[in-house]
Amino acid sequence: MEELVSLHDLVFWIITFITLFVFFLLVYVCYRFSSTRNKKPSKVTHNAPLEVAWTLIPVLILIIIAIPSFRLLYKQNDFTNIDMTIKATGYTWWWTYEYPDHDNIEFDAVMLTDDELEEGQPRLLTTDNTLVVPVRKNIKMLITSDPAGVIHSWAMPSLGVKMDAIPGRLNETYFNIKEPGMYYGQCSELCGPGHGFMPITIKAVEDQEFAEWITFAKKEFASDKLNSKNMAFK
Repeated sequence: MEELVSLHDLVFWIITFITLFVFFLLVYVCYRFSSTRNKKPSKVTHNAPLEVAWTLIPVLILIIIAIPSFRLLYKQNDFTNIDMTIKATGYTWWWTYEYPDHDNIEFDAVMLTDDELEEGQPRLLTTDNTLVVPVRKNIKMLITSDPAGVIHSWAMPSLGVKMDAIPGRLNETYFNIKEPGMYYGQCSELCGPGHGFMPITIKAVEDQEFAEWITFAKKEFASDKLNSKNMAFK
C-alpha cells in the first residue's frame, strides 16, 4: 500500500507542476505576444533546440512515471515470498475463512447486529469472528465465491486490496500489514439485498499473539465445518 501511495504522490506532483507551468506559460504568451505589443508579425519559422527540448522533456517525464509503475504492476502479481495463505469464500451474505497452513482452521464471519455490538465497535463493519493475521508478513489471499452463489468483492481499502470473488474461480492477491490494529473493509460488488451487510474485519497482531490465537482457533474451528460458535478472542 505504501508503494501505491508513493507512486500516486509522485504522479500528483508531476501533474501539478505541468498544469501550473502550462497555465503561466499561456498567460505569458498571451501577454507578451499580443497584437497590441507586436505590430509586426514574427518571421521565425522554427527553433531546433526548443523543439528538441519539448520532445525530450515529456519523454523523460513518462520514463520517470513508467519505471515505478511497471515495477509495482509486476510486484502485485509476484507471489514468490509468501509467508502464509488464507482462503476467503463469499456467501449470501457473509464470508468464510480458511487457514490451509494451520490445520485447515475454518470459520464464518457474520456481521454483528446493532444489539450485538459492544462499545467502540463500528456499526456495519464488525463481524462475530475476526480474520487474524500477523504483522509484517506477506499474506496471500485466495478469494472465491459459493459455486451456487453470486459475485462478491473482497475489498480492504486501507491495505490497497480489492479482488472479485467469482463462483468457480479462484483469484489471488496479497497484502502486508505493517502496524498492529483493526482494519475494516466491505464487499464492493453489488450482490443482492444483503450486499451492505458483508463487512470484512481484520485484526493484525504480533507473531507471539498470532501463535496464541492459532492455538485457540485450532480448538474452536479445526475440522469443525462451518462452526457457528462466536470466537471471542481479544
